[in-house]
Amino acid sequence: MAADSAASTAARLADERVDHRFKGLPPDAEGLTVGELAAQRRNLFSGGFTTPLLSLSAERLEHNLRLMETYAERHGLVFAPHGKTSMAPQLFHRQIEHGAWGITLAVPHQVRVARAFGVQRIFLANEVVDPAALGWISAQLDADPGFRFVCYVDSVRGVELMDAALRGGSRPVDVVVELGAGDGARTGARTEAECAAVADAVAGADTLRLVGVAGYEGEVPDADPERVRAWLRRLTALAVDFDKAGRFDAAAPDEIVVSAGGSAWFDAVADVFAELPELSLPVLKLLRSGAYVSHDDGHYREVTPFVRIPEEGALHPAFRLWAQVVSRPSAEQAFANAGKRDAAYDLDLPEVQVVRGEDGERPADGVTVTGLSDQHAWIRTAGDTGLRVGDWVGMGLSHPCTSFDKWQLIPLVERDGTVVDYIRTYF
Repeated sequence: MAADSAASTAARLADERVDHRFKGLPPDAEGLTVGELAAQRRNLFSGGFTTPLLSLSAERLEHNLRLMETYAERHGLVFAPHGKTSMAPQLFHRQIEHGAWGITLAVPHQVRVARAFGVQRIFLANEVVDPAALGWISAQLDADPGFRFVCYVDSVRGVELMDAALRGGSRPVDVVVELGAGDGARTGARTEAECAAVADAVAGADTLRLVGVAGYEGEVPDADPERVRAWLRRLTALAVDFDKAGRFDAAAPDEIVVSAGGSAWFDAVADVFAELPELSLPVLKLLRSGAYVSHDDGHYREVTPFVRIPEEGALHPAFRLWAQVVSRPSAEQAFANAGKRDAAYDLDLPEVQVVRGEDGERPADGVTVTGLSDQHAWIRTAGDTGLRVGDWVGMGLSHPCTSFDKWQLIPLVERDGTVVDYIRTYF
């Protein structure tokens, strides 16, 4: 893909003008292009940035990209990280440069973003039955022979709707049958017999081509290592059974796709996919974990497989949200100017890690966020914290997906505070 597409992406984004749309950027940068502002290499703390402000560590981002590239290679996996996490074309291309096969996405709008920035391989980990979206996807396939697209199917009705919408296209749409993770889980056919019925329906539709099976182990009810591995073995057994039954013969794909893998159980995916026997065609063992790119200081810090397998390495949390203390009404209470509009809060509250005051930066001992309003963080202080109105507090966040989506332009910051680039998101 690529190098040209990545360069084109960077150039397009660098030409965008800085203005009121982008939170936290220096007011005196109004009218500059993003590229011009990046070239100034301003300091995050002395360069005129305002709070609240989300920053992304350049060094930690690079570490995470390299770690997952190495992990996938070591375990014989093909990696298509989930782009819904960041919706940042610059990061898509960084991921591809670090060995990703392509990008996973969740809804057609996200596919349009990726295509607008030159992504050539897309795995849509969801069903698509909207005729307008399917018509657009078909047109993309017809116009670009190098574009590879795969999506889920999980019902005969869904296959019928897809077939009706796709008639007239010159290339069939590649699909994988989604096996549900269990009763009460999310999408996916619940039984192997239902999966076979869906596969039969695909075989009867000239507009579709069956290329594999997929699912999401993160939806396994009461997930633990044993239950997750048991479900993954159902998924791989489904691929074996489909192959033995000749379900891939008529479609004649180049490879059989077997895909799973969120950010909490990719070690189990690696283990079970390694058990797959040889099939009639090469197997594309496709891992889709996405939260790794920034990691976090909450949910994924606790559930990442690297906690269970420390010998494989460790992801580093790359986000830090900066806010300023604007009120100190009592010795036990303070308020900072970042709230629900700025910080992820669906899984955990922000974690205050450092304080920057007139005397420099120090650990945030005794400083805790207890709640969020729309534009305020409620902070409890214990003991002699020295926290003062005007201090900046640096907070770690939980859940990358609901951190990225609150910010359209995110400074990429080196360890010494130098801002070297700006990451543009499209939600």
